Amino acid sequence: MQTKKDYAIDTLVHDILAKERPYDLAKIETAYDFAAKAHEGQVRSSKQPYIIHPVTVAGIILELGMDTDTICAAILHDVIEDTDCTINDIKKRFGQDVALLVDGVTKLNKIPTLTREEQQAENIRKIFLAMNQDPRVIIIKLCDRVHNMRTLKFLKQPKQRRIAFETMNIYVPIANRIGMRTIKEELEDLSFHYLDPFAYSEIEHLLDADKENRENFIENIKSRIDMRFKREDFTAPPYIDGRVKSIYGIYKKLFLGKKCIEEIYDKYAVRIIVSTVAECYSVLGLIHDMFTPIPNRFKDYISTPKENMYQSLHTTVLGRQEIPFEVQIRTWEMHEIAENGIAAHWKYKEGARGTNNKLEQRLEWIRKMLEAHQEADDPEELVNSIKSDIAPEEIAVMTPKGNVISLPVKSTVIDFAYRIHTEIGHKTVGAKVDGKIVPLDYKLNTGEICNIITSKDEEKGPNRSWLEIVVTNEAKTKIRAWFKKECREENIAQGKAILEREFKRHKIDIDSKLLPEFLADDMKKRSCDAIEDFYAAIGYGGISMTKIIDRLKDKYERHYANSDVEMPDITSPVVTVTADVKKHPIILDKLDDCEIAVKFAQCCNPLPGDDIVGFITRGHGLSVHTKACTNYRAALRKNEPKELDRWCEIQWSETNTATLQTNIEVVGTDRMGLLCDIISVIYEARIPIAHSTSRLLKNGNAIIELTITIASTEQLKHLFDKLKRVKDVISAERASI
Repeated sequence: MQTKKDYAIDTLVHDILAKERPYDLAKIETAYDFAAKAHEGQVRSSKQPYIIHPVTVAGIILELGMDTDTICAAILHDVIEDTDCTINDIKKRFGQDVALLVDGVTKLNKIPTLTREEQQAENIRKIFLAMNQDPRVIIIKLCDRVHNMRTLKFLKQPKQRRIAFETMNIYVPIANRIGMRTIKEELEDLSFHYLDPFAYSEIEHLLDADKENRENFIENIKSRIDMRFKREDFTAPPYIDGRVKSIYGIYKKLFLGKKCIEEIYDKYAVRIIVSTVAECYSVLGLIHDMFTPIPNRFKDYISTPKENMYQSLHTTVLGRQEIPFEVQIRTWEMHEIAENGIAAHWKYKEGARGTNNKLEQRLEWIRKMLEAHQEADDPEELVNSIKSDIAPEEIAVMTPKGNVISLPVKSTVIDFAYRIHTEIGHKTVGAKVDGKIVPLDYKLNTGEICNIITSKDEEKGPNRSWLEIVVTNEAKTKIRAWFKKECREENIAQGKAILEREFKRHKIDIDSKLLPEFLADDMKKRSCDAIEDFYAAIGYGGISMTKIIDRLKDKYERHYANSDVEMPDITSPVVTVTADVKKHPIILDKLDDCEIAVKFAQCCNPLPGDDIVGFITRGHGLSVHTKACTNYRAALRKNEPKELDRWCEIQWSETNTATLQTNIEVVGTDRMGLLCDIISVIYEARIPIAHSTSRLLKNGNAIIELTITIASTEQLKHLFDKLKRVKDVISAERASI
């Protein structure tokens, strides 16, 4: 941004009058009076009058060169959310356009049944719908976020980190996607400052220590280029400027790219702005004549613009001191678009319609994203798309006809197919990259030519396994939509199986008659009228069990858990437990000598060495639980005297020789031979394995679940120590405790 000052109305009026563009100053001042009265008495966390915030947002809007209505909407953007004013009040006083903009940036009222993430997703969806009608909505929202980030220091640390994280994951990608570099880089640096203050300070220190040398180096380069250009014939003298990469930009190369500061070739950059496209290429030739170009460091974004319509020539060269620096060459029109994105296209009531096609092209992705997610059951899908599908890091892949398709890094040929057209994605059976057949999970790279091979079978559709292959949420949403429409009965069966498997894994035991009541909130959120609709949504991937299972488990423990669970019968005889059992701690001796039936609860699988407690069942003897068991803790929370009276103190016998089964989970980075190495360790420890399963997680890790027979927690601890020393093992722990 050009300035980081806070605006008062006098400053705003002064800057408006200094602009060459005509503004309706009376309307802007009326908007200020309206907002000032509405916000009267309100203060921000900084203790400043609240009105400072909307006026400063309007000032940032003005810096971008936006029109009168956008400035008015910026001043009024919080009156609906934070005061008693209504959208009709805005519409009557300032017209339909201003009312639409204000409504677009106003958050939805809080819905009690939604989580914070779901509420956030609904607000983002609302912004996108308004943005599809008028792109000025997102410009106001981004400028609002810029000022909020500038004043984030006045909030408490947890809130700082939450807002910074949201900004980095949602608003930065949006700013990048609509080409607003100045906004994007400021939001990145401000977010990074709160997310990793240590790394921020380290890079800031490196830049400060090198400031004098850096400035001298850039000035020297600029001077040399300027002298050379004076011998050439240009329409107008080229503008030459120097800059240093942003702090977060350096961080990505330094830490995420695992490079040292000397290896960052584009740390220093010189920008050259000329009058015509032809002069851009002429300047490129001159630069390569003056300096040594570094191989494979030239990019032509003029002939092949980025998806956000960014255009420029980039080349990296070596100076006299063998210091690499980047040169960016563009026209003035390209520069305006590169800095301010869609704001540079906006011309209000000036009759200038020449840029409308470009503006529509720039915003086509909004319409596509909304269309792709209009039938999504999960309100967070749109947010996930923003995080993944419009990430700053992109690849450019060409179709056989030469059309350039931009995709996030690590996108597969299936993602490519769905980006071209939904039906092409559905009917994909193979692909050729640069003329060679590749598998469907092949990850594309910039510059490759991809030819999708499709089936002529009208019934051909996607494979469910593709959901584990594709990277973009656009592709995932289209695949799920196909299954939702075409395979309802199959979805119901598969969804029911998934739900039952997850419930069993998390020890949730709900009677089928109570299931609709238990799932009522989630069914309502996703517009499921019947339990079969809910099963179907799980089956085609519209509802992710990983997102809801923790909440369901907590709900079960609070309202439905019953410690008097039926366990499989054991060979011990069933006897009635007398009241005397509750008076003295029971010592668990050898099971064969026990006078009462004793069974070990499968909900927590107690082992010798665990702190344990007993539950006196109705006619089925004593059930042994760990004190960390969810059923025991649920009983304590309920605090019902009759139920608490059935719990009793028990202890392990000092001479206990019993071996018991328990479940363990080992997580590691997936590799060939990992499972074999883990089983070998258990075998060498002479511990029997009753059952084992393994599966691959989406993050590339593998999880191995084993049921083993073991004598004590001490023996288990020694086993975990050995397992954690196995190459690529991340964790080893008991399951379901």
